[in-house]
Amino acid sequence: QVQLVESGGGLVQAGGSLRLSCAASGRTYSMGWFRQAPGKEREFVGSFSWSGNTNYADSVKGRFTISRDNAKNTVHLQMNSLKPEDAAVYYCAANSKTLSTTYYDVWGQGTQVTVSS
Repeated sequence: QVQLVESGGGLVQAGGSLRLSCAASGRTYSMGWFRQAPGKEREFVGSFSWSGNTNYADSVKGRFTISRDNAKNTVHLQMNSLKPEDAAVYYCAANSKTLSTTYYDVWGQGTQVTVSS
């Protein structure tokens, strides 16, 4: 069973930047990031497909960038121009079984991102 370990969360002022990382213990295909703020449902942030395509939620386009290091089986989420509404627990997800870009069967434990105004 593949496991995901996230790192890089923390406290940042509005307008600042943070970089999240997610390391997978085994082979994965598409990998993505989701977030969940208190009292809200988990929402899609962005993904990096097995073919190298990226996809982002409208709310983060132009501010967040996903990159992937295949040699290290790691995906990164660079978050710039952070806003208070970006504050949430961020989860890394991966598809370890199929080439689907919307199915994720492995989830990380989450890392907290706090943005002060």
